[in-house]
Amino acid sequence: MKINTKIRYGLRTMIEIADCKNPEGVLQKDIAKRQQISVKYLDYIISALKLKGLIRNVGGRGSGYVLARPAVEITMLDIYTAFEPVLVVQCVSDDSFCERSSLCCKANLYWKQFHRQFVEMLSGRSLEQIMMETKEDCLLCE
Repeated sequence: MKINTKIRYGLRTMIEIADCKNPEGVLQKDIAKRQQISVKYLDYIISALKLKGLIRNVGGRGSGYVLARPAVEITMLDIYTAFEPVLVVQCVSDDSFCERSSLCCKANLYWKQFHRQFVEMLSGRSLEQIMMETKEDCLLCE
């Protein structure tokens, strides 16, 4: 399984915004610079995170971004699904995809369990936890 760039950059963007202590938020150009993401590509990331209700502008257009709710309430599943649905294999979410889905397909049963566990793993980790778990490691890089 490979996590795409949108999801990876989405997490980095969320961490950058959550880490900002300025009540005015963090500007998109500053996120782009610190995270080495092009401003153009970051437009897409910011748009998806806003649409999902994970971030908001402090003021109007051109103002800084802040989290729309506390980091402890935002899960990795929220961030992941801002960009992609959780889709392990097609037959898990769409029974009409494969005629064997309606039968007792042992492979399908495995993929359903895998899907459930993946969603639980993503749901079980908040943005705050991710930030706390990596804080010590990042101190070594500074």
